This record gives sequence, C-alpha cells and structure tokens, in this order.
Amino acid sequence: MKQDEFLKMLAEENFPEPTLVVRESSGFLDSHSHPFEVKALVIDGQIDLMIDDLKRVYLPGDVFHLDFEQMHAERYGNQGVSYLASRKSRG
Repeated sequence: MKQDEFLKMLAEENFPEPTLVVRESSGFLDSHSHPFEVKALVIDGQIDLMIDDLKRVYLPGDVFHLDFEQMHAERYGNQGVSYLASRKSRG
C-alpha cells in the first residue's frame, strides 16, 4: 500500500494521524499488549509479529493491524524497521 492510500484509510476508519516509529536492527520486544488499537504501514526494513504462535513478516508497503490489548511479540529485521503507526484508543 502507498502512503497516501494508507492515510486515506486511516481517515475513513477514524484513526488519528500516524507517527513515525523507528526500531533498531535485530531488536525485539517479547510478548506484550498495548492499551490501544494499532494500524501501521511499513516504510522501510522488516518487522515480524508473533500472534497466537503464528509468525507473519511485514515488509515495505505492508500494513499490519493489532487489536486493543492484543498480545504479540515483535522482531525487527537486520536493517531495523520504520513504520507509520496510528493508535486509536477505545471508547
């Protein structure tokens, strides 16, 4: 997905403006959750998400979605990852 398409989708789904997130090469976050829903567009690099023991790889142009308080783990590629993330609070 292109950035303009992503921004349009966020607006249509009432998500706020995204922020740029940059993570270090080969970094990781063990299993955790967030007190918000996330939609993100990978700009550069790679992020692997583990949800319910299933690993999914996201590359530039891919969009990932995490539900409110969804448990997941994150691993970042050899060159790290940059993504635009929009976080929508519940309620």
